[in-house]
Amino acid sequence: MKRRERTRHLIELGGLVVKAGLVDLTDDDRAALYGALLSVADRLQGEERGNALALWQRKGKRAFEAEEKS
Repeated sequence: MKRRERTRHLIELGGLVVKAGLVDLTDDDRAALYGALLSVADRLQGEERGNALALWQRKGKRAFEAEEKS
């Protein structure tokens, strides 16, 4: 059961990468995607963590709401 939950979680996360357009914008370049995610992780480890999270949460919430309406 844990394995199935983990697999579903990973698929959902991958779906977010696709939904954000990152796969197309990087021409499916895995190194570029990984590098971008590492940059996000670096920012989350810095002093601007709170501000970055708040900004990204607002932006993501608005995008989900806009998608729901359409």
